[in-house]
Amino acid sequence: MTDATTTVFGRDVRTWSTRPGERLARAHRKVAQRVGGRAASTLGLVAGGVVVAMSTAAAIAVYDDVTGRSGVQRLDGPALRLAKRLRSPSVNTAAGSIAYGFGPVGMPLLTLGTGAVLALRSRTATPLAFVAAAGGGSLTMTLLGKRIVHRNRPPRREAAPPYEHSPSFPSGHTINAASVGAVVAYLLMLQQRRRGNEVALATAAGTTIAAVGASRVLLGAHWFTDVVMGWTTGLGWATAVITAHRLHLSLSEDQAGDAGQAD
Repeated sequence: MTDATTTVFGRDVRTWSTRPGERLARAHRKVAQRVGGRAASTLGLVAGGVVVAMSTAAAIAVYDDVTGRSGVQRLDGPALRLAKRLRSPSVNTAAGSIAYGFGPVGMPLLTLGTGAVLALRSRTATPLAFVAAAGGGSLTMTLLGKRIVHRNRPPRREAAPPYEHSPSFPSGHTINAASVGAVVAYLLMLQQRRRGNEVALATAAGTTIAAVGASRVLLGAHWFTDVVMGWTTGLGWATAVITAHRLHLSLSEDQAGDAGQAD
């Protein structure tokens, strides 16, 4: 029987259905045999971060080249004009609340609080460690991206409060929401026994990630392409963190099987 706490939509996350996945799991186990499971998970996260960082750097290079010639930048002006038409006192208030909730203060509290609750429910610190990794990695990529690409935000006259002052690219709110939101949803789904609950969690996470990004454009805090890069980078990092967690579960299963055979 498959443990309900290791499945998402009926699929056991400890198993790998592709050859690259199987090779990755074997490599992870070999590393764990040499340095230990915890260190192997840390190295897996670092490796995933390097892959995401390299992909992001390549995307930034393409972004600079394309926007310098008018490609995706054509989306920014129309998106901002649409955002201005959609604004109203109630809409601005809602978008501002999202900005505060997923901002520099609210997001760390939300991340650590959610991770702590998951850890208490599962009686292990593993969920907290992976949620913290998702948040820490997304923050690092946000800071690096802003230092590499010094893009100005939309003009203040085109924006609505709360106003921002740091470089525009990429959208930190969006990266954080995408990475942490996806990882938290995945960890919560592992604790569900009903398919309907899993669907609800996936829908809530997707809606939240989309809403945070849309709110940044709506307020004029970011250009649309800043948000698109935030979505892709955040979800890329979330994929790396989730993969590392799956490797952790696979290793735990292998170690339990080895212990059982030894008995």
